[in-house]
Amino acid sequence: MRAGGRRREPGLLVTISESFQLPSGTVVVGVGNTILSDDGAGVHAARMLQADGRVPAGATILDGGTLGLALAPYLSEASCVLLLDAADSGAAPGTLTHLTGADLLASAGGRSIHSLGVADLVAALALMSAWPQEIILLGVQPSNTHCGTSLSAEVEAALPRLVDAALAQLALWAESSDSGLDS
Repeated sequence: MRAGGRRREPGLLVTISESFQLPSGTVVVGVGNTILSDDGAGVHAARMLQADGRVPAGATILDGGTLGLALAPYLSEASCVLLLDAADSGAAPGTLTHLTGADLLASAGGRSIHSLGVADLVAALALMSAWPQEIILLGVQPSNTHCGTSLSAEVEAALPRLVDAALAQLALWAESSDSGLDS
């Protein structure tokens, strides 16, 4: 909590003001810890996505960092949530993973490398949301999650593919009138 008792906002890659309105359309969230090497892949991908001119209008991109369940209020009103994260699929480092919200709920603890994984966030959203949400996790298999601010060569090389996969998912949602995106 910040001084004054206000809840800490996630590090938005869009401008936030005190009158920030919760997004009701599509939200992309990069999660992870950027000082644990590949664990920060989701945040790095979100930053790349923010700079990409192909992102449809109406998409909100958040740097969720390590906020975990504290992100729930920022996502509960969204109709579509795209999570970008380091995800342990047991595959070779740099391999991309695509999971639905249902996939995450079905897996014990999710595939996130965080102690409170994105599956916990998805479960909280299922309880908080007034309507069904479409939730997708796009992950990249980490190689190294030890202290360090550099990504491994495998994950660094995979980031453009992760961003392209995110753009493809956003394009699919942009075709839907319920997403809040303009194509």
